[in-house]
Amino acid sequence: MKSERIKKLERIAKKARKWMVEALIAAGCGHPGGAFSSIDLMVALYFEVMRIEPDNPVWEERDRFILSKGHSSVALYTTLFLRGFITQETLLTFRKDGSTLSGHPDMRKVPGVEMSTGSLGHGLSVGIGLALAAKMDQKDYRTYVLLGDGETQEGSVWEAAMCASHYRLDNLIAIVDRNEIQIDGFTESVMSLEPYAAKWQAFGWQVKEINGHDMEAIVSALEQCPSCPGKPSMIIAHTIKGKGISFMENTNEWHGKALKDEFASIARREVAEALEKE
Repeated sequence: MKSERIKKLERIAKKARKWMVEALIAAGCGHPGGAFSSIDLMVALYFEVMRIEPDNPVWEERDRFILSKGHSSVALYTTLFLRGFITQETLLTFRKDGSTLSGHPDMRKVPGVEMSTGSLGHGLSVGIGLALAAKMDQKDYRTYVLLGDGETQEGSVWEAAMCASHYRLDNLIAIVDRNEIQIDGFTESVMSLEPYAAKWQAFGWQVKEINGHDMEAIVSALEQCPSCPGKPSMIIAHTIKGKGISFMENTNEWHGKALKDEFASIARREVAEALEKE
């Protein structure tokens, strides 16, 4: 039987999908596919795992989170809204003129955003800097970095992977949204990543593979980090691009496409039905 805390997290994730749909419809643009594949991971982090204070987003002892795949910003903004960092009114200004919620997160404008991201391949390097600073300052906060799998085709990611193990950053936890799809198609057709887990292991990381939509598995994996002292942790979360919206699932068509017209209606109905099943 699922525990009450897991059921609560699953319900929050369903609410998050509802609000992501509303934000995307209001914006008339965005990157929905990767946002829907990664939202369960963000909910687990912000509502169960990370040490944070929404009323004090710059609290020195907080855990840090970097959304390296910055184009999935609507998932982060929605999580920040549900967790109390920003308001509903602000969420619904997503990507509109004058809004603080741009297409990629801006650390100067949005409370709870640790790093301005969107130029792919850099989030892990910044995470290493934060984790190394914690070690040097003798702080016990942890740094979490969420990457896209297509992003990890970039050489800068593997330089960072080598650096993290060299400095024995066991306070660094990286998560890859392994939905196997990027803007141009399936990752294994564009630039094969496999054998994926073995590559991270070869770079000195402790690796765990999970179902990225199984809330119990997500929380368990995150709570077990670090599982090997002196090693950075990598969680490969196997997900479905566009998870929860039937016409978005497992296709690159909705990597970056406006949610409009009949598609908006279908998406609204499906997320509402998912909530009604509670």
